[in-house]
Amino acid sequence: MATTETTLPERSTTPAHRDGNVLRWLTAYTASLVGDSVYFVALGWSAQKAAGPTEVGLVMASGALPRALLMLGGGVVADRFDPRRVILGSDTLRCLLILAAAAGIALTAPALWVLVAVALVFGAVDALFVPAVGALPPRITSPDQLARVTGMRSLSMRLGQIAGPPIGGLAMGLGGPAAAFAVAGTLFALSLPLLLTVRIRSLGSRDSERRPRPGTARQDLLDGLRYIRRHRLIGPLVAAGAICELGLIGTLNVGMILLNAERGWGPSGYGWIVSSFSAGAATSAALLAIAGWLPRAGLMMAGTLLVGCAGAAAIALVPTLWLAAVLAAVIGLCAGIFGSLDNALIQTAADPAYLGRVTSVVMLTMVGLAPLSYPLVGAAIGAWGAAPVFVGCGTFASLGVAIALVSSAVRRAELPRGS
Repeated sequence: MATTETTLPERSTTPAHRDGNVLRWLTAYTASLVGDSVYFVALGWSAQKAAGPTEVGLVMASGALPRALLMLGGGVVADRFDPRRVILGSDTLRCLLILAAAAGIALTAPALWVLVAVALVFGAVDALFVPAVGALPPRITSPDQLARVTGMRSLSMRLGQIAGPPIGGLAMGLGGPAAAFAVAGTLFALSLPLLLTVRIRSLGSRDSERRPRPGTARQDLLDGLRYIRRHRLIGPLVAAGAICELGLIGTLNVGMILLNAERGWGPSGYGWIVSSFSAGAATSAALLAIAGWLPRAGLMMAGTLLVGCAGAAAIALVPTLWLAAVLAAVIGLCAGIFGSLDNALIQTAADPAYLGRVTSVVMLTMVGLAPLSYPLVGAAIGAWGAAPVFVGCGTFASLGVAIALVSSAVRRAELPRGS
């Protein structure tokens, strides 16, 4: 597969939101994200038609296992090879897998073992796709535009979450599981020609003289972990993000459902709270995409994380639904700013030779470790109620603020100022 390389200026003359190269990549990424959402709808409803609620949970969780186990290895692959080729290869595999599943389901009723096999393979391929996506932005734009690209990427993620389920539901209603899988596969296919037109640049290592030569996959992985641990800025940023995910993801997902049931707000109340959170997160992404730069990025990141943690702790204490929805919007806004700045600072500071491995560690905390808190949060709320658990989890997540502020590198961190 051919690679289109070019020499891009260190400081871009065109803002990322008007850069055709970035927009082609973003369109391809968005199509892939919407395809992801449609795939999960198709998988869940196909499992529901084939078996009971327990089996639905088994099918939906089966893809997370290989994704978590192989994510760090995917980071090694992204750093050893051209990230765009890894994205193209993994998207091609996902496309073929889902279209094959669509054909198989069209010919016969969906069998549970087939759905589990599809989920397992899809999760394994995703472990290659995700780190490569994280390693690509510095190769398609200049450092001063990375914050803007991060905001644009966050908007794409929100669009995928909003547009994917209705598209998947419509396809299920019109043509059943086979049609939904076919739509997901088609969306993956649409991203491929766009990715082929994206121009990338070859980035030299900033620490090429000190960085050891590539060894075995295990040596490369350990080298990446040592790089994160020793880096004065990236180490605290990764640690702060991991603590935040572990503390908040369980309450914002599982805990929010149980809170609404406890308060009698019901599914509609849950919908209002989740929608408000998403609106706040989308607003923050749009802010960063338009502004392209925020002052005192390290301190602002820590400050928004602190406000978000306080909001997550307090949301179980407010007496009415509308206050909870307003607070959820504030939490989403702060979480979006924190996440975008954290990611942009990591992208800017990381040696390009390690970006895939750095991304894999960041994503492992989100898709591998954070979901482990789900049963703990559920059991704790069942035993003590929502309020003390939300307060405790918000307090735990605020340790990430302490980790960030202890680091002088984080306190002084700034993003390159773009046009």
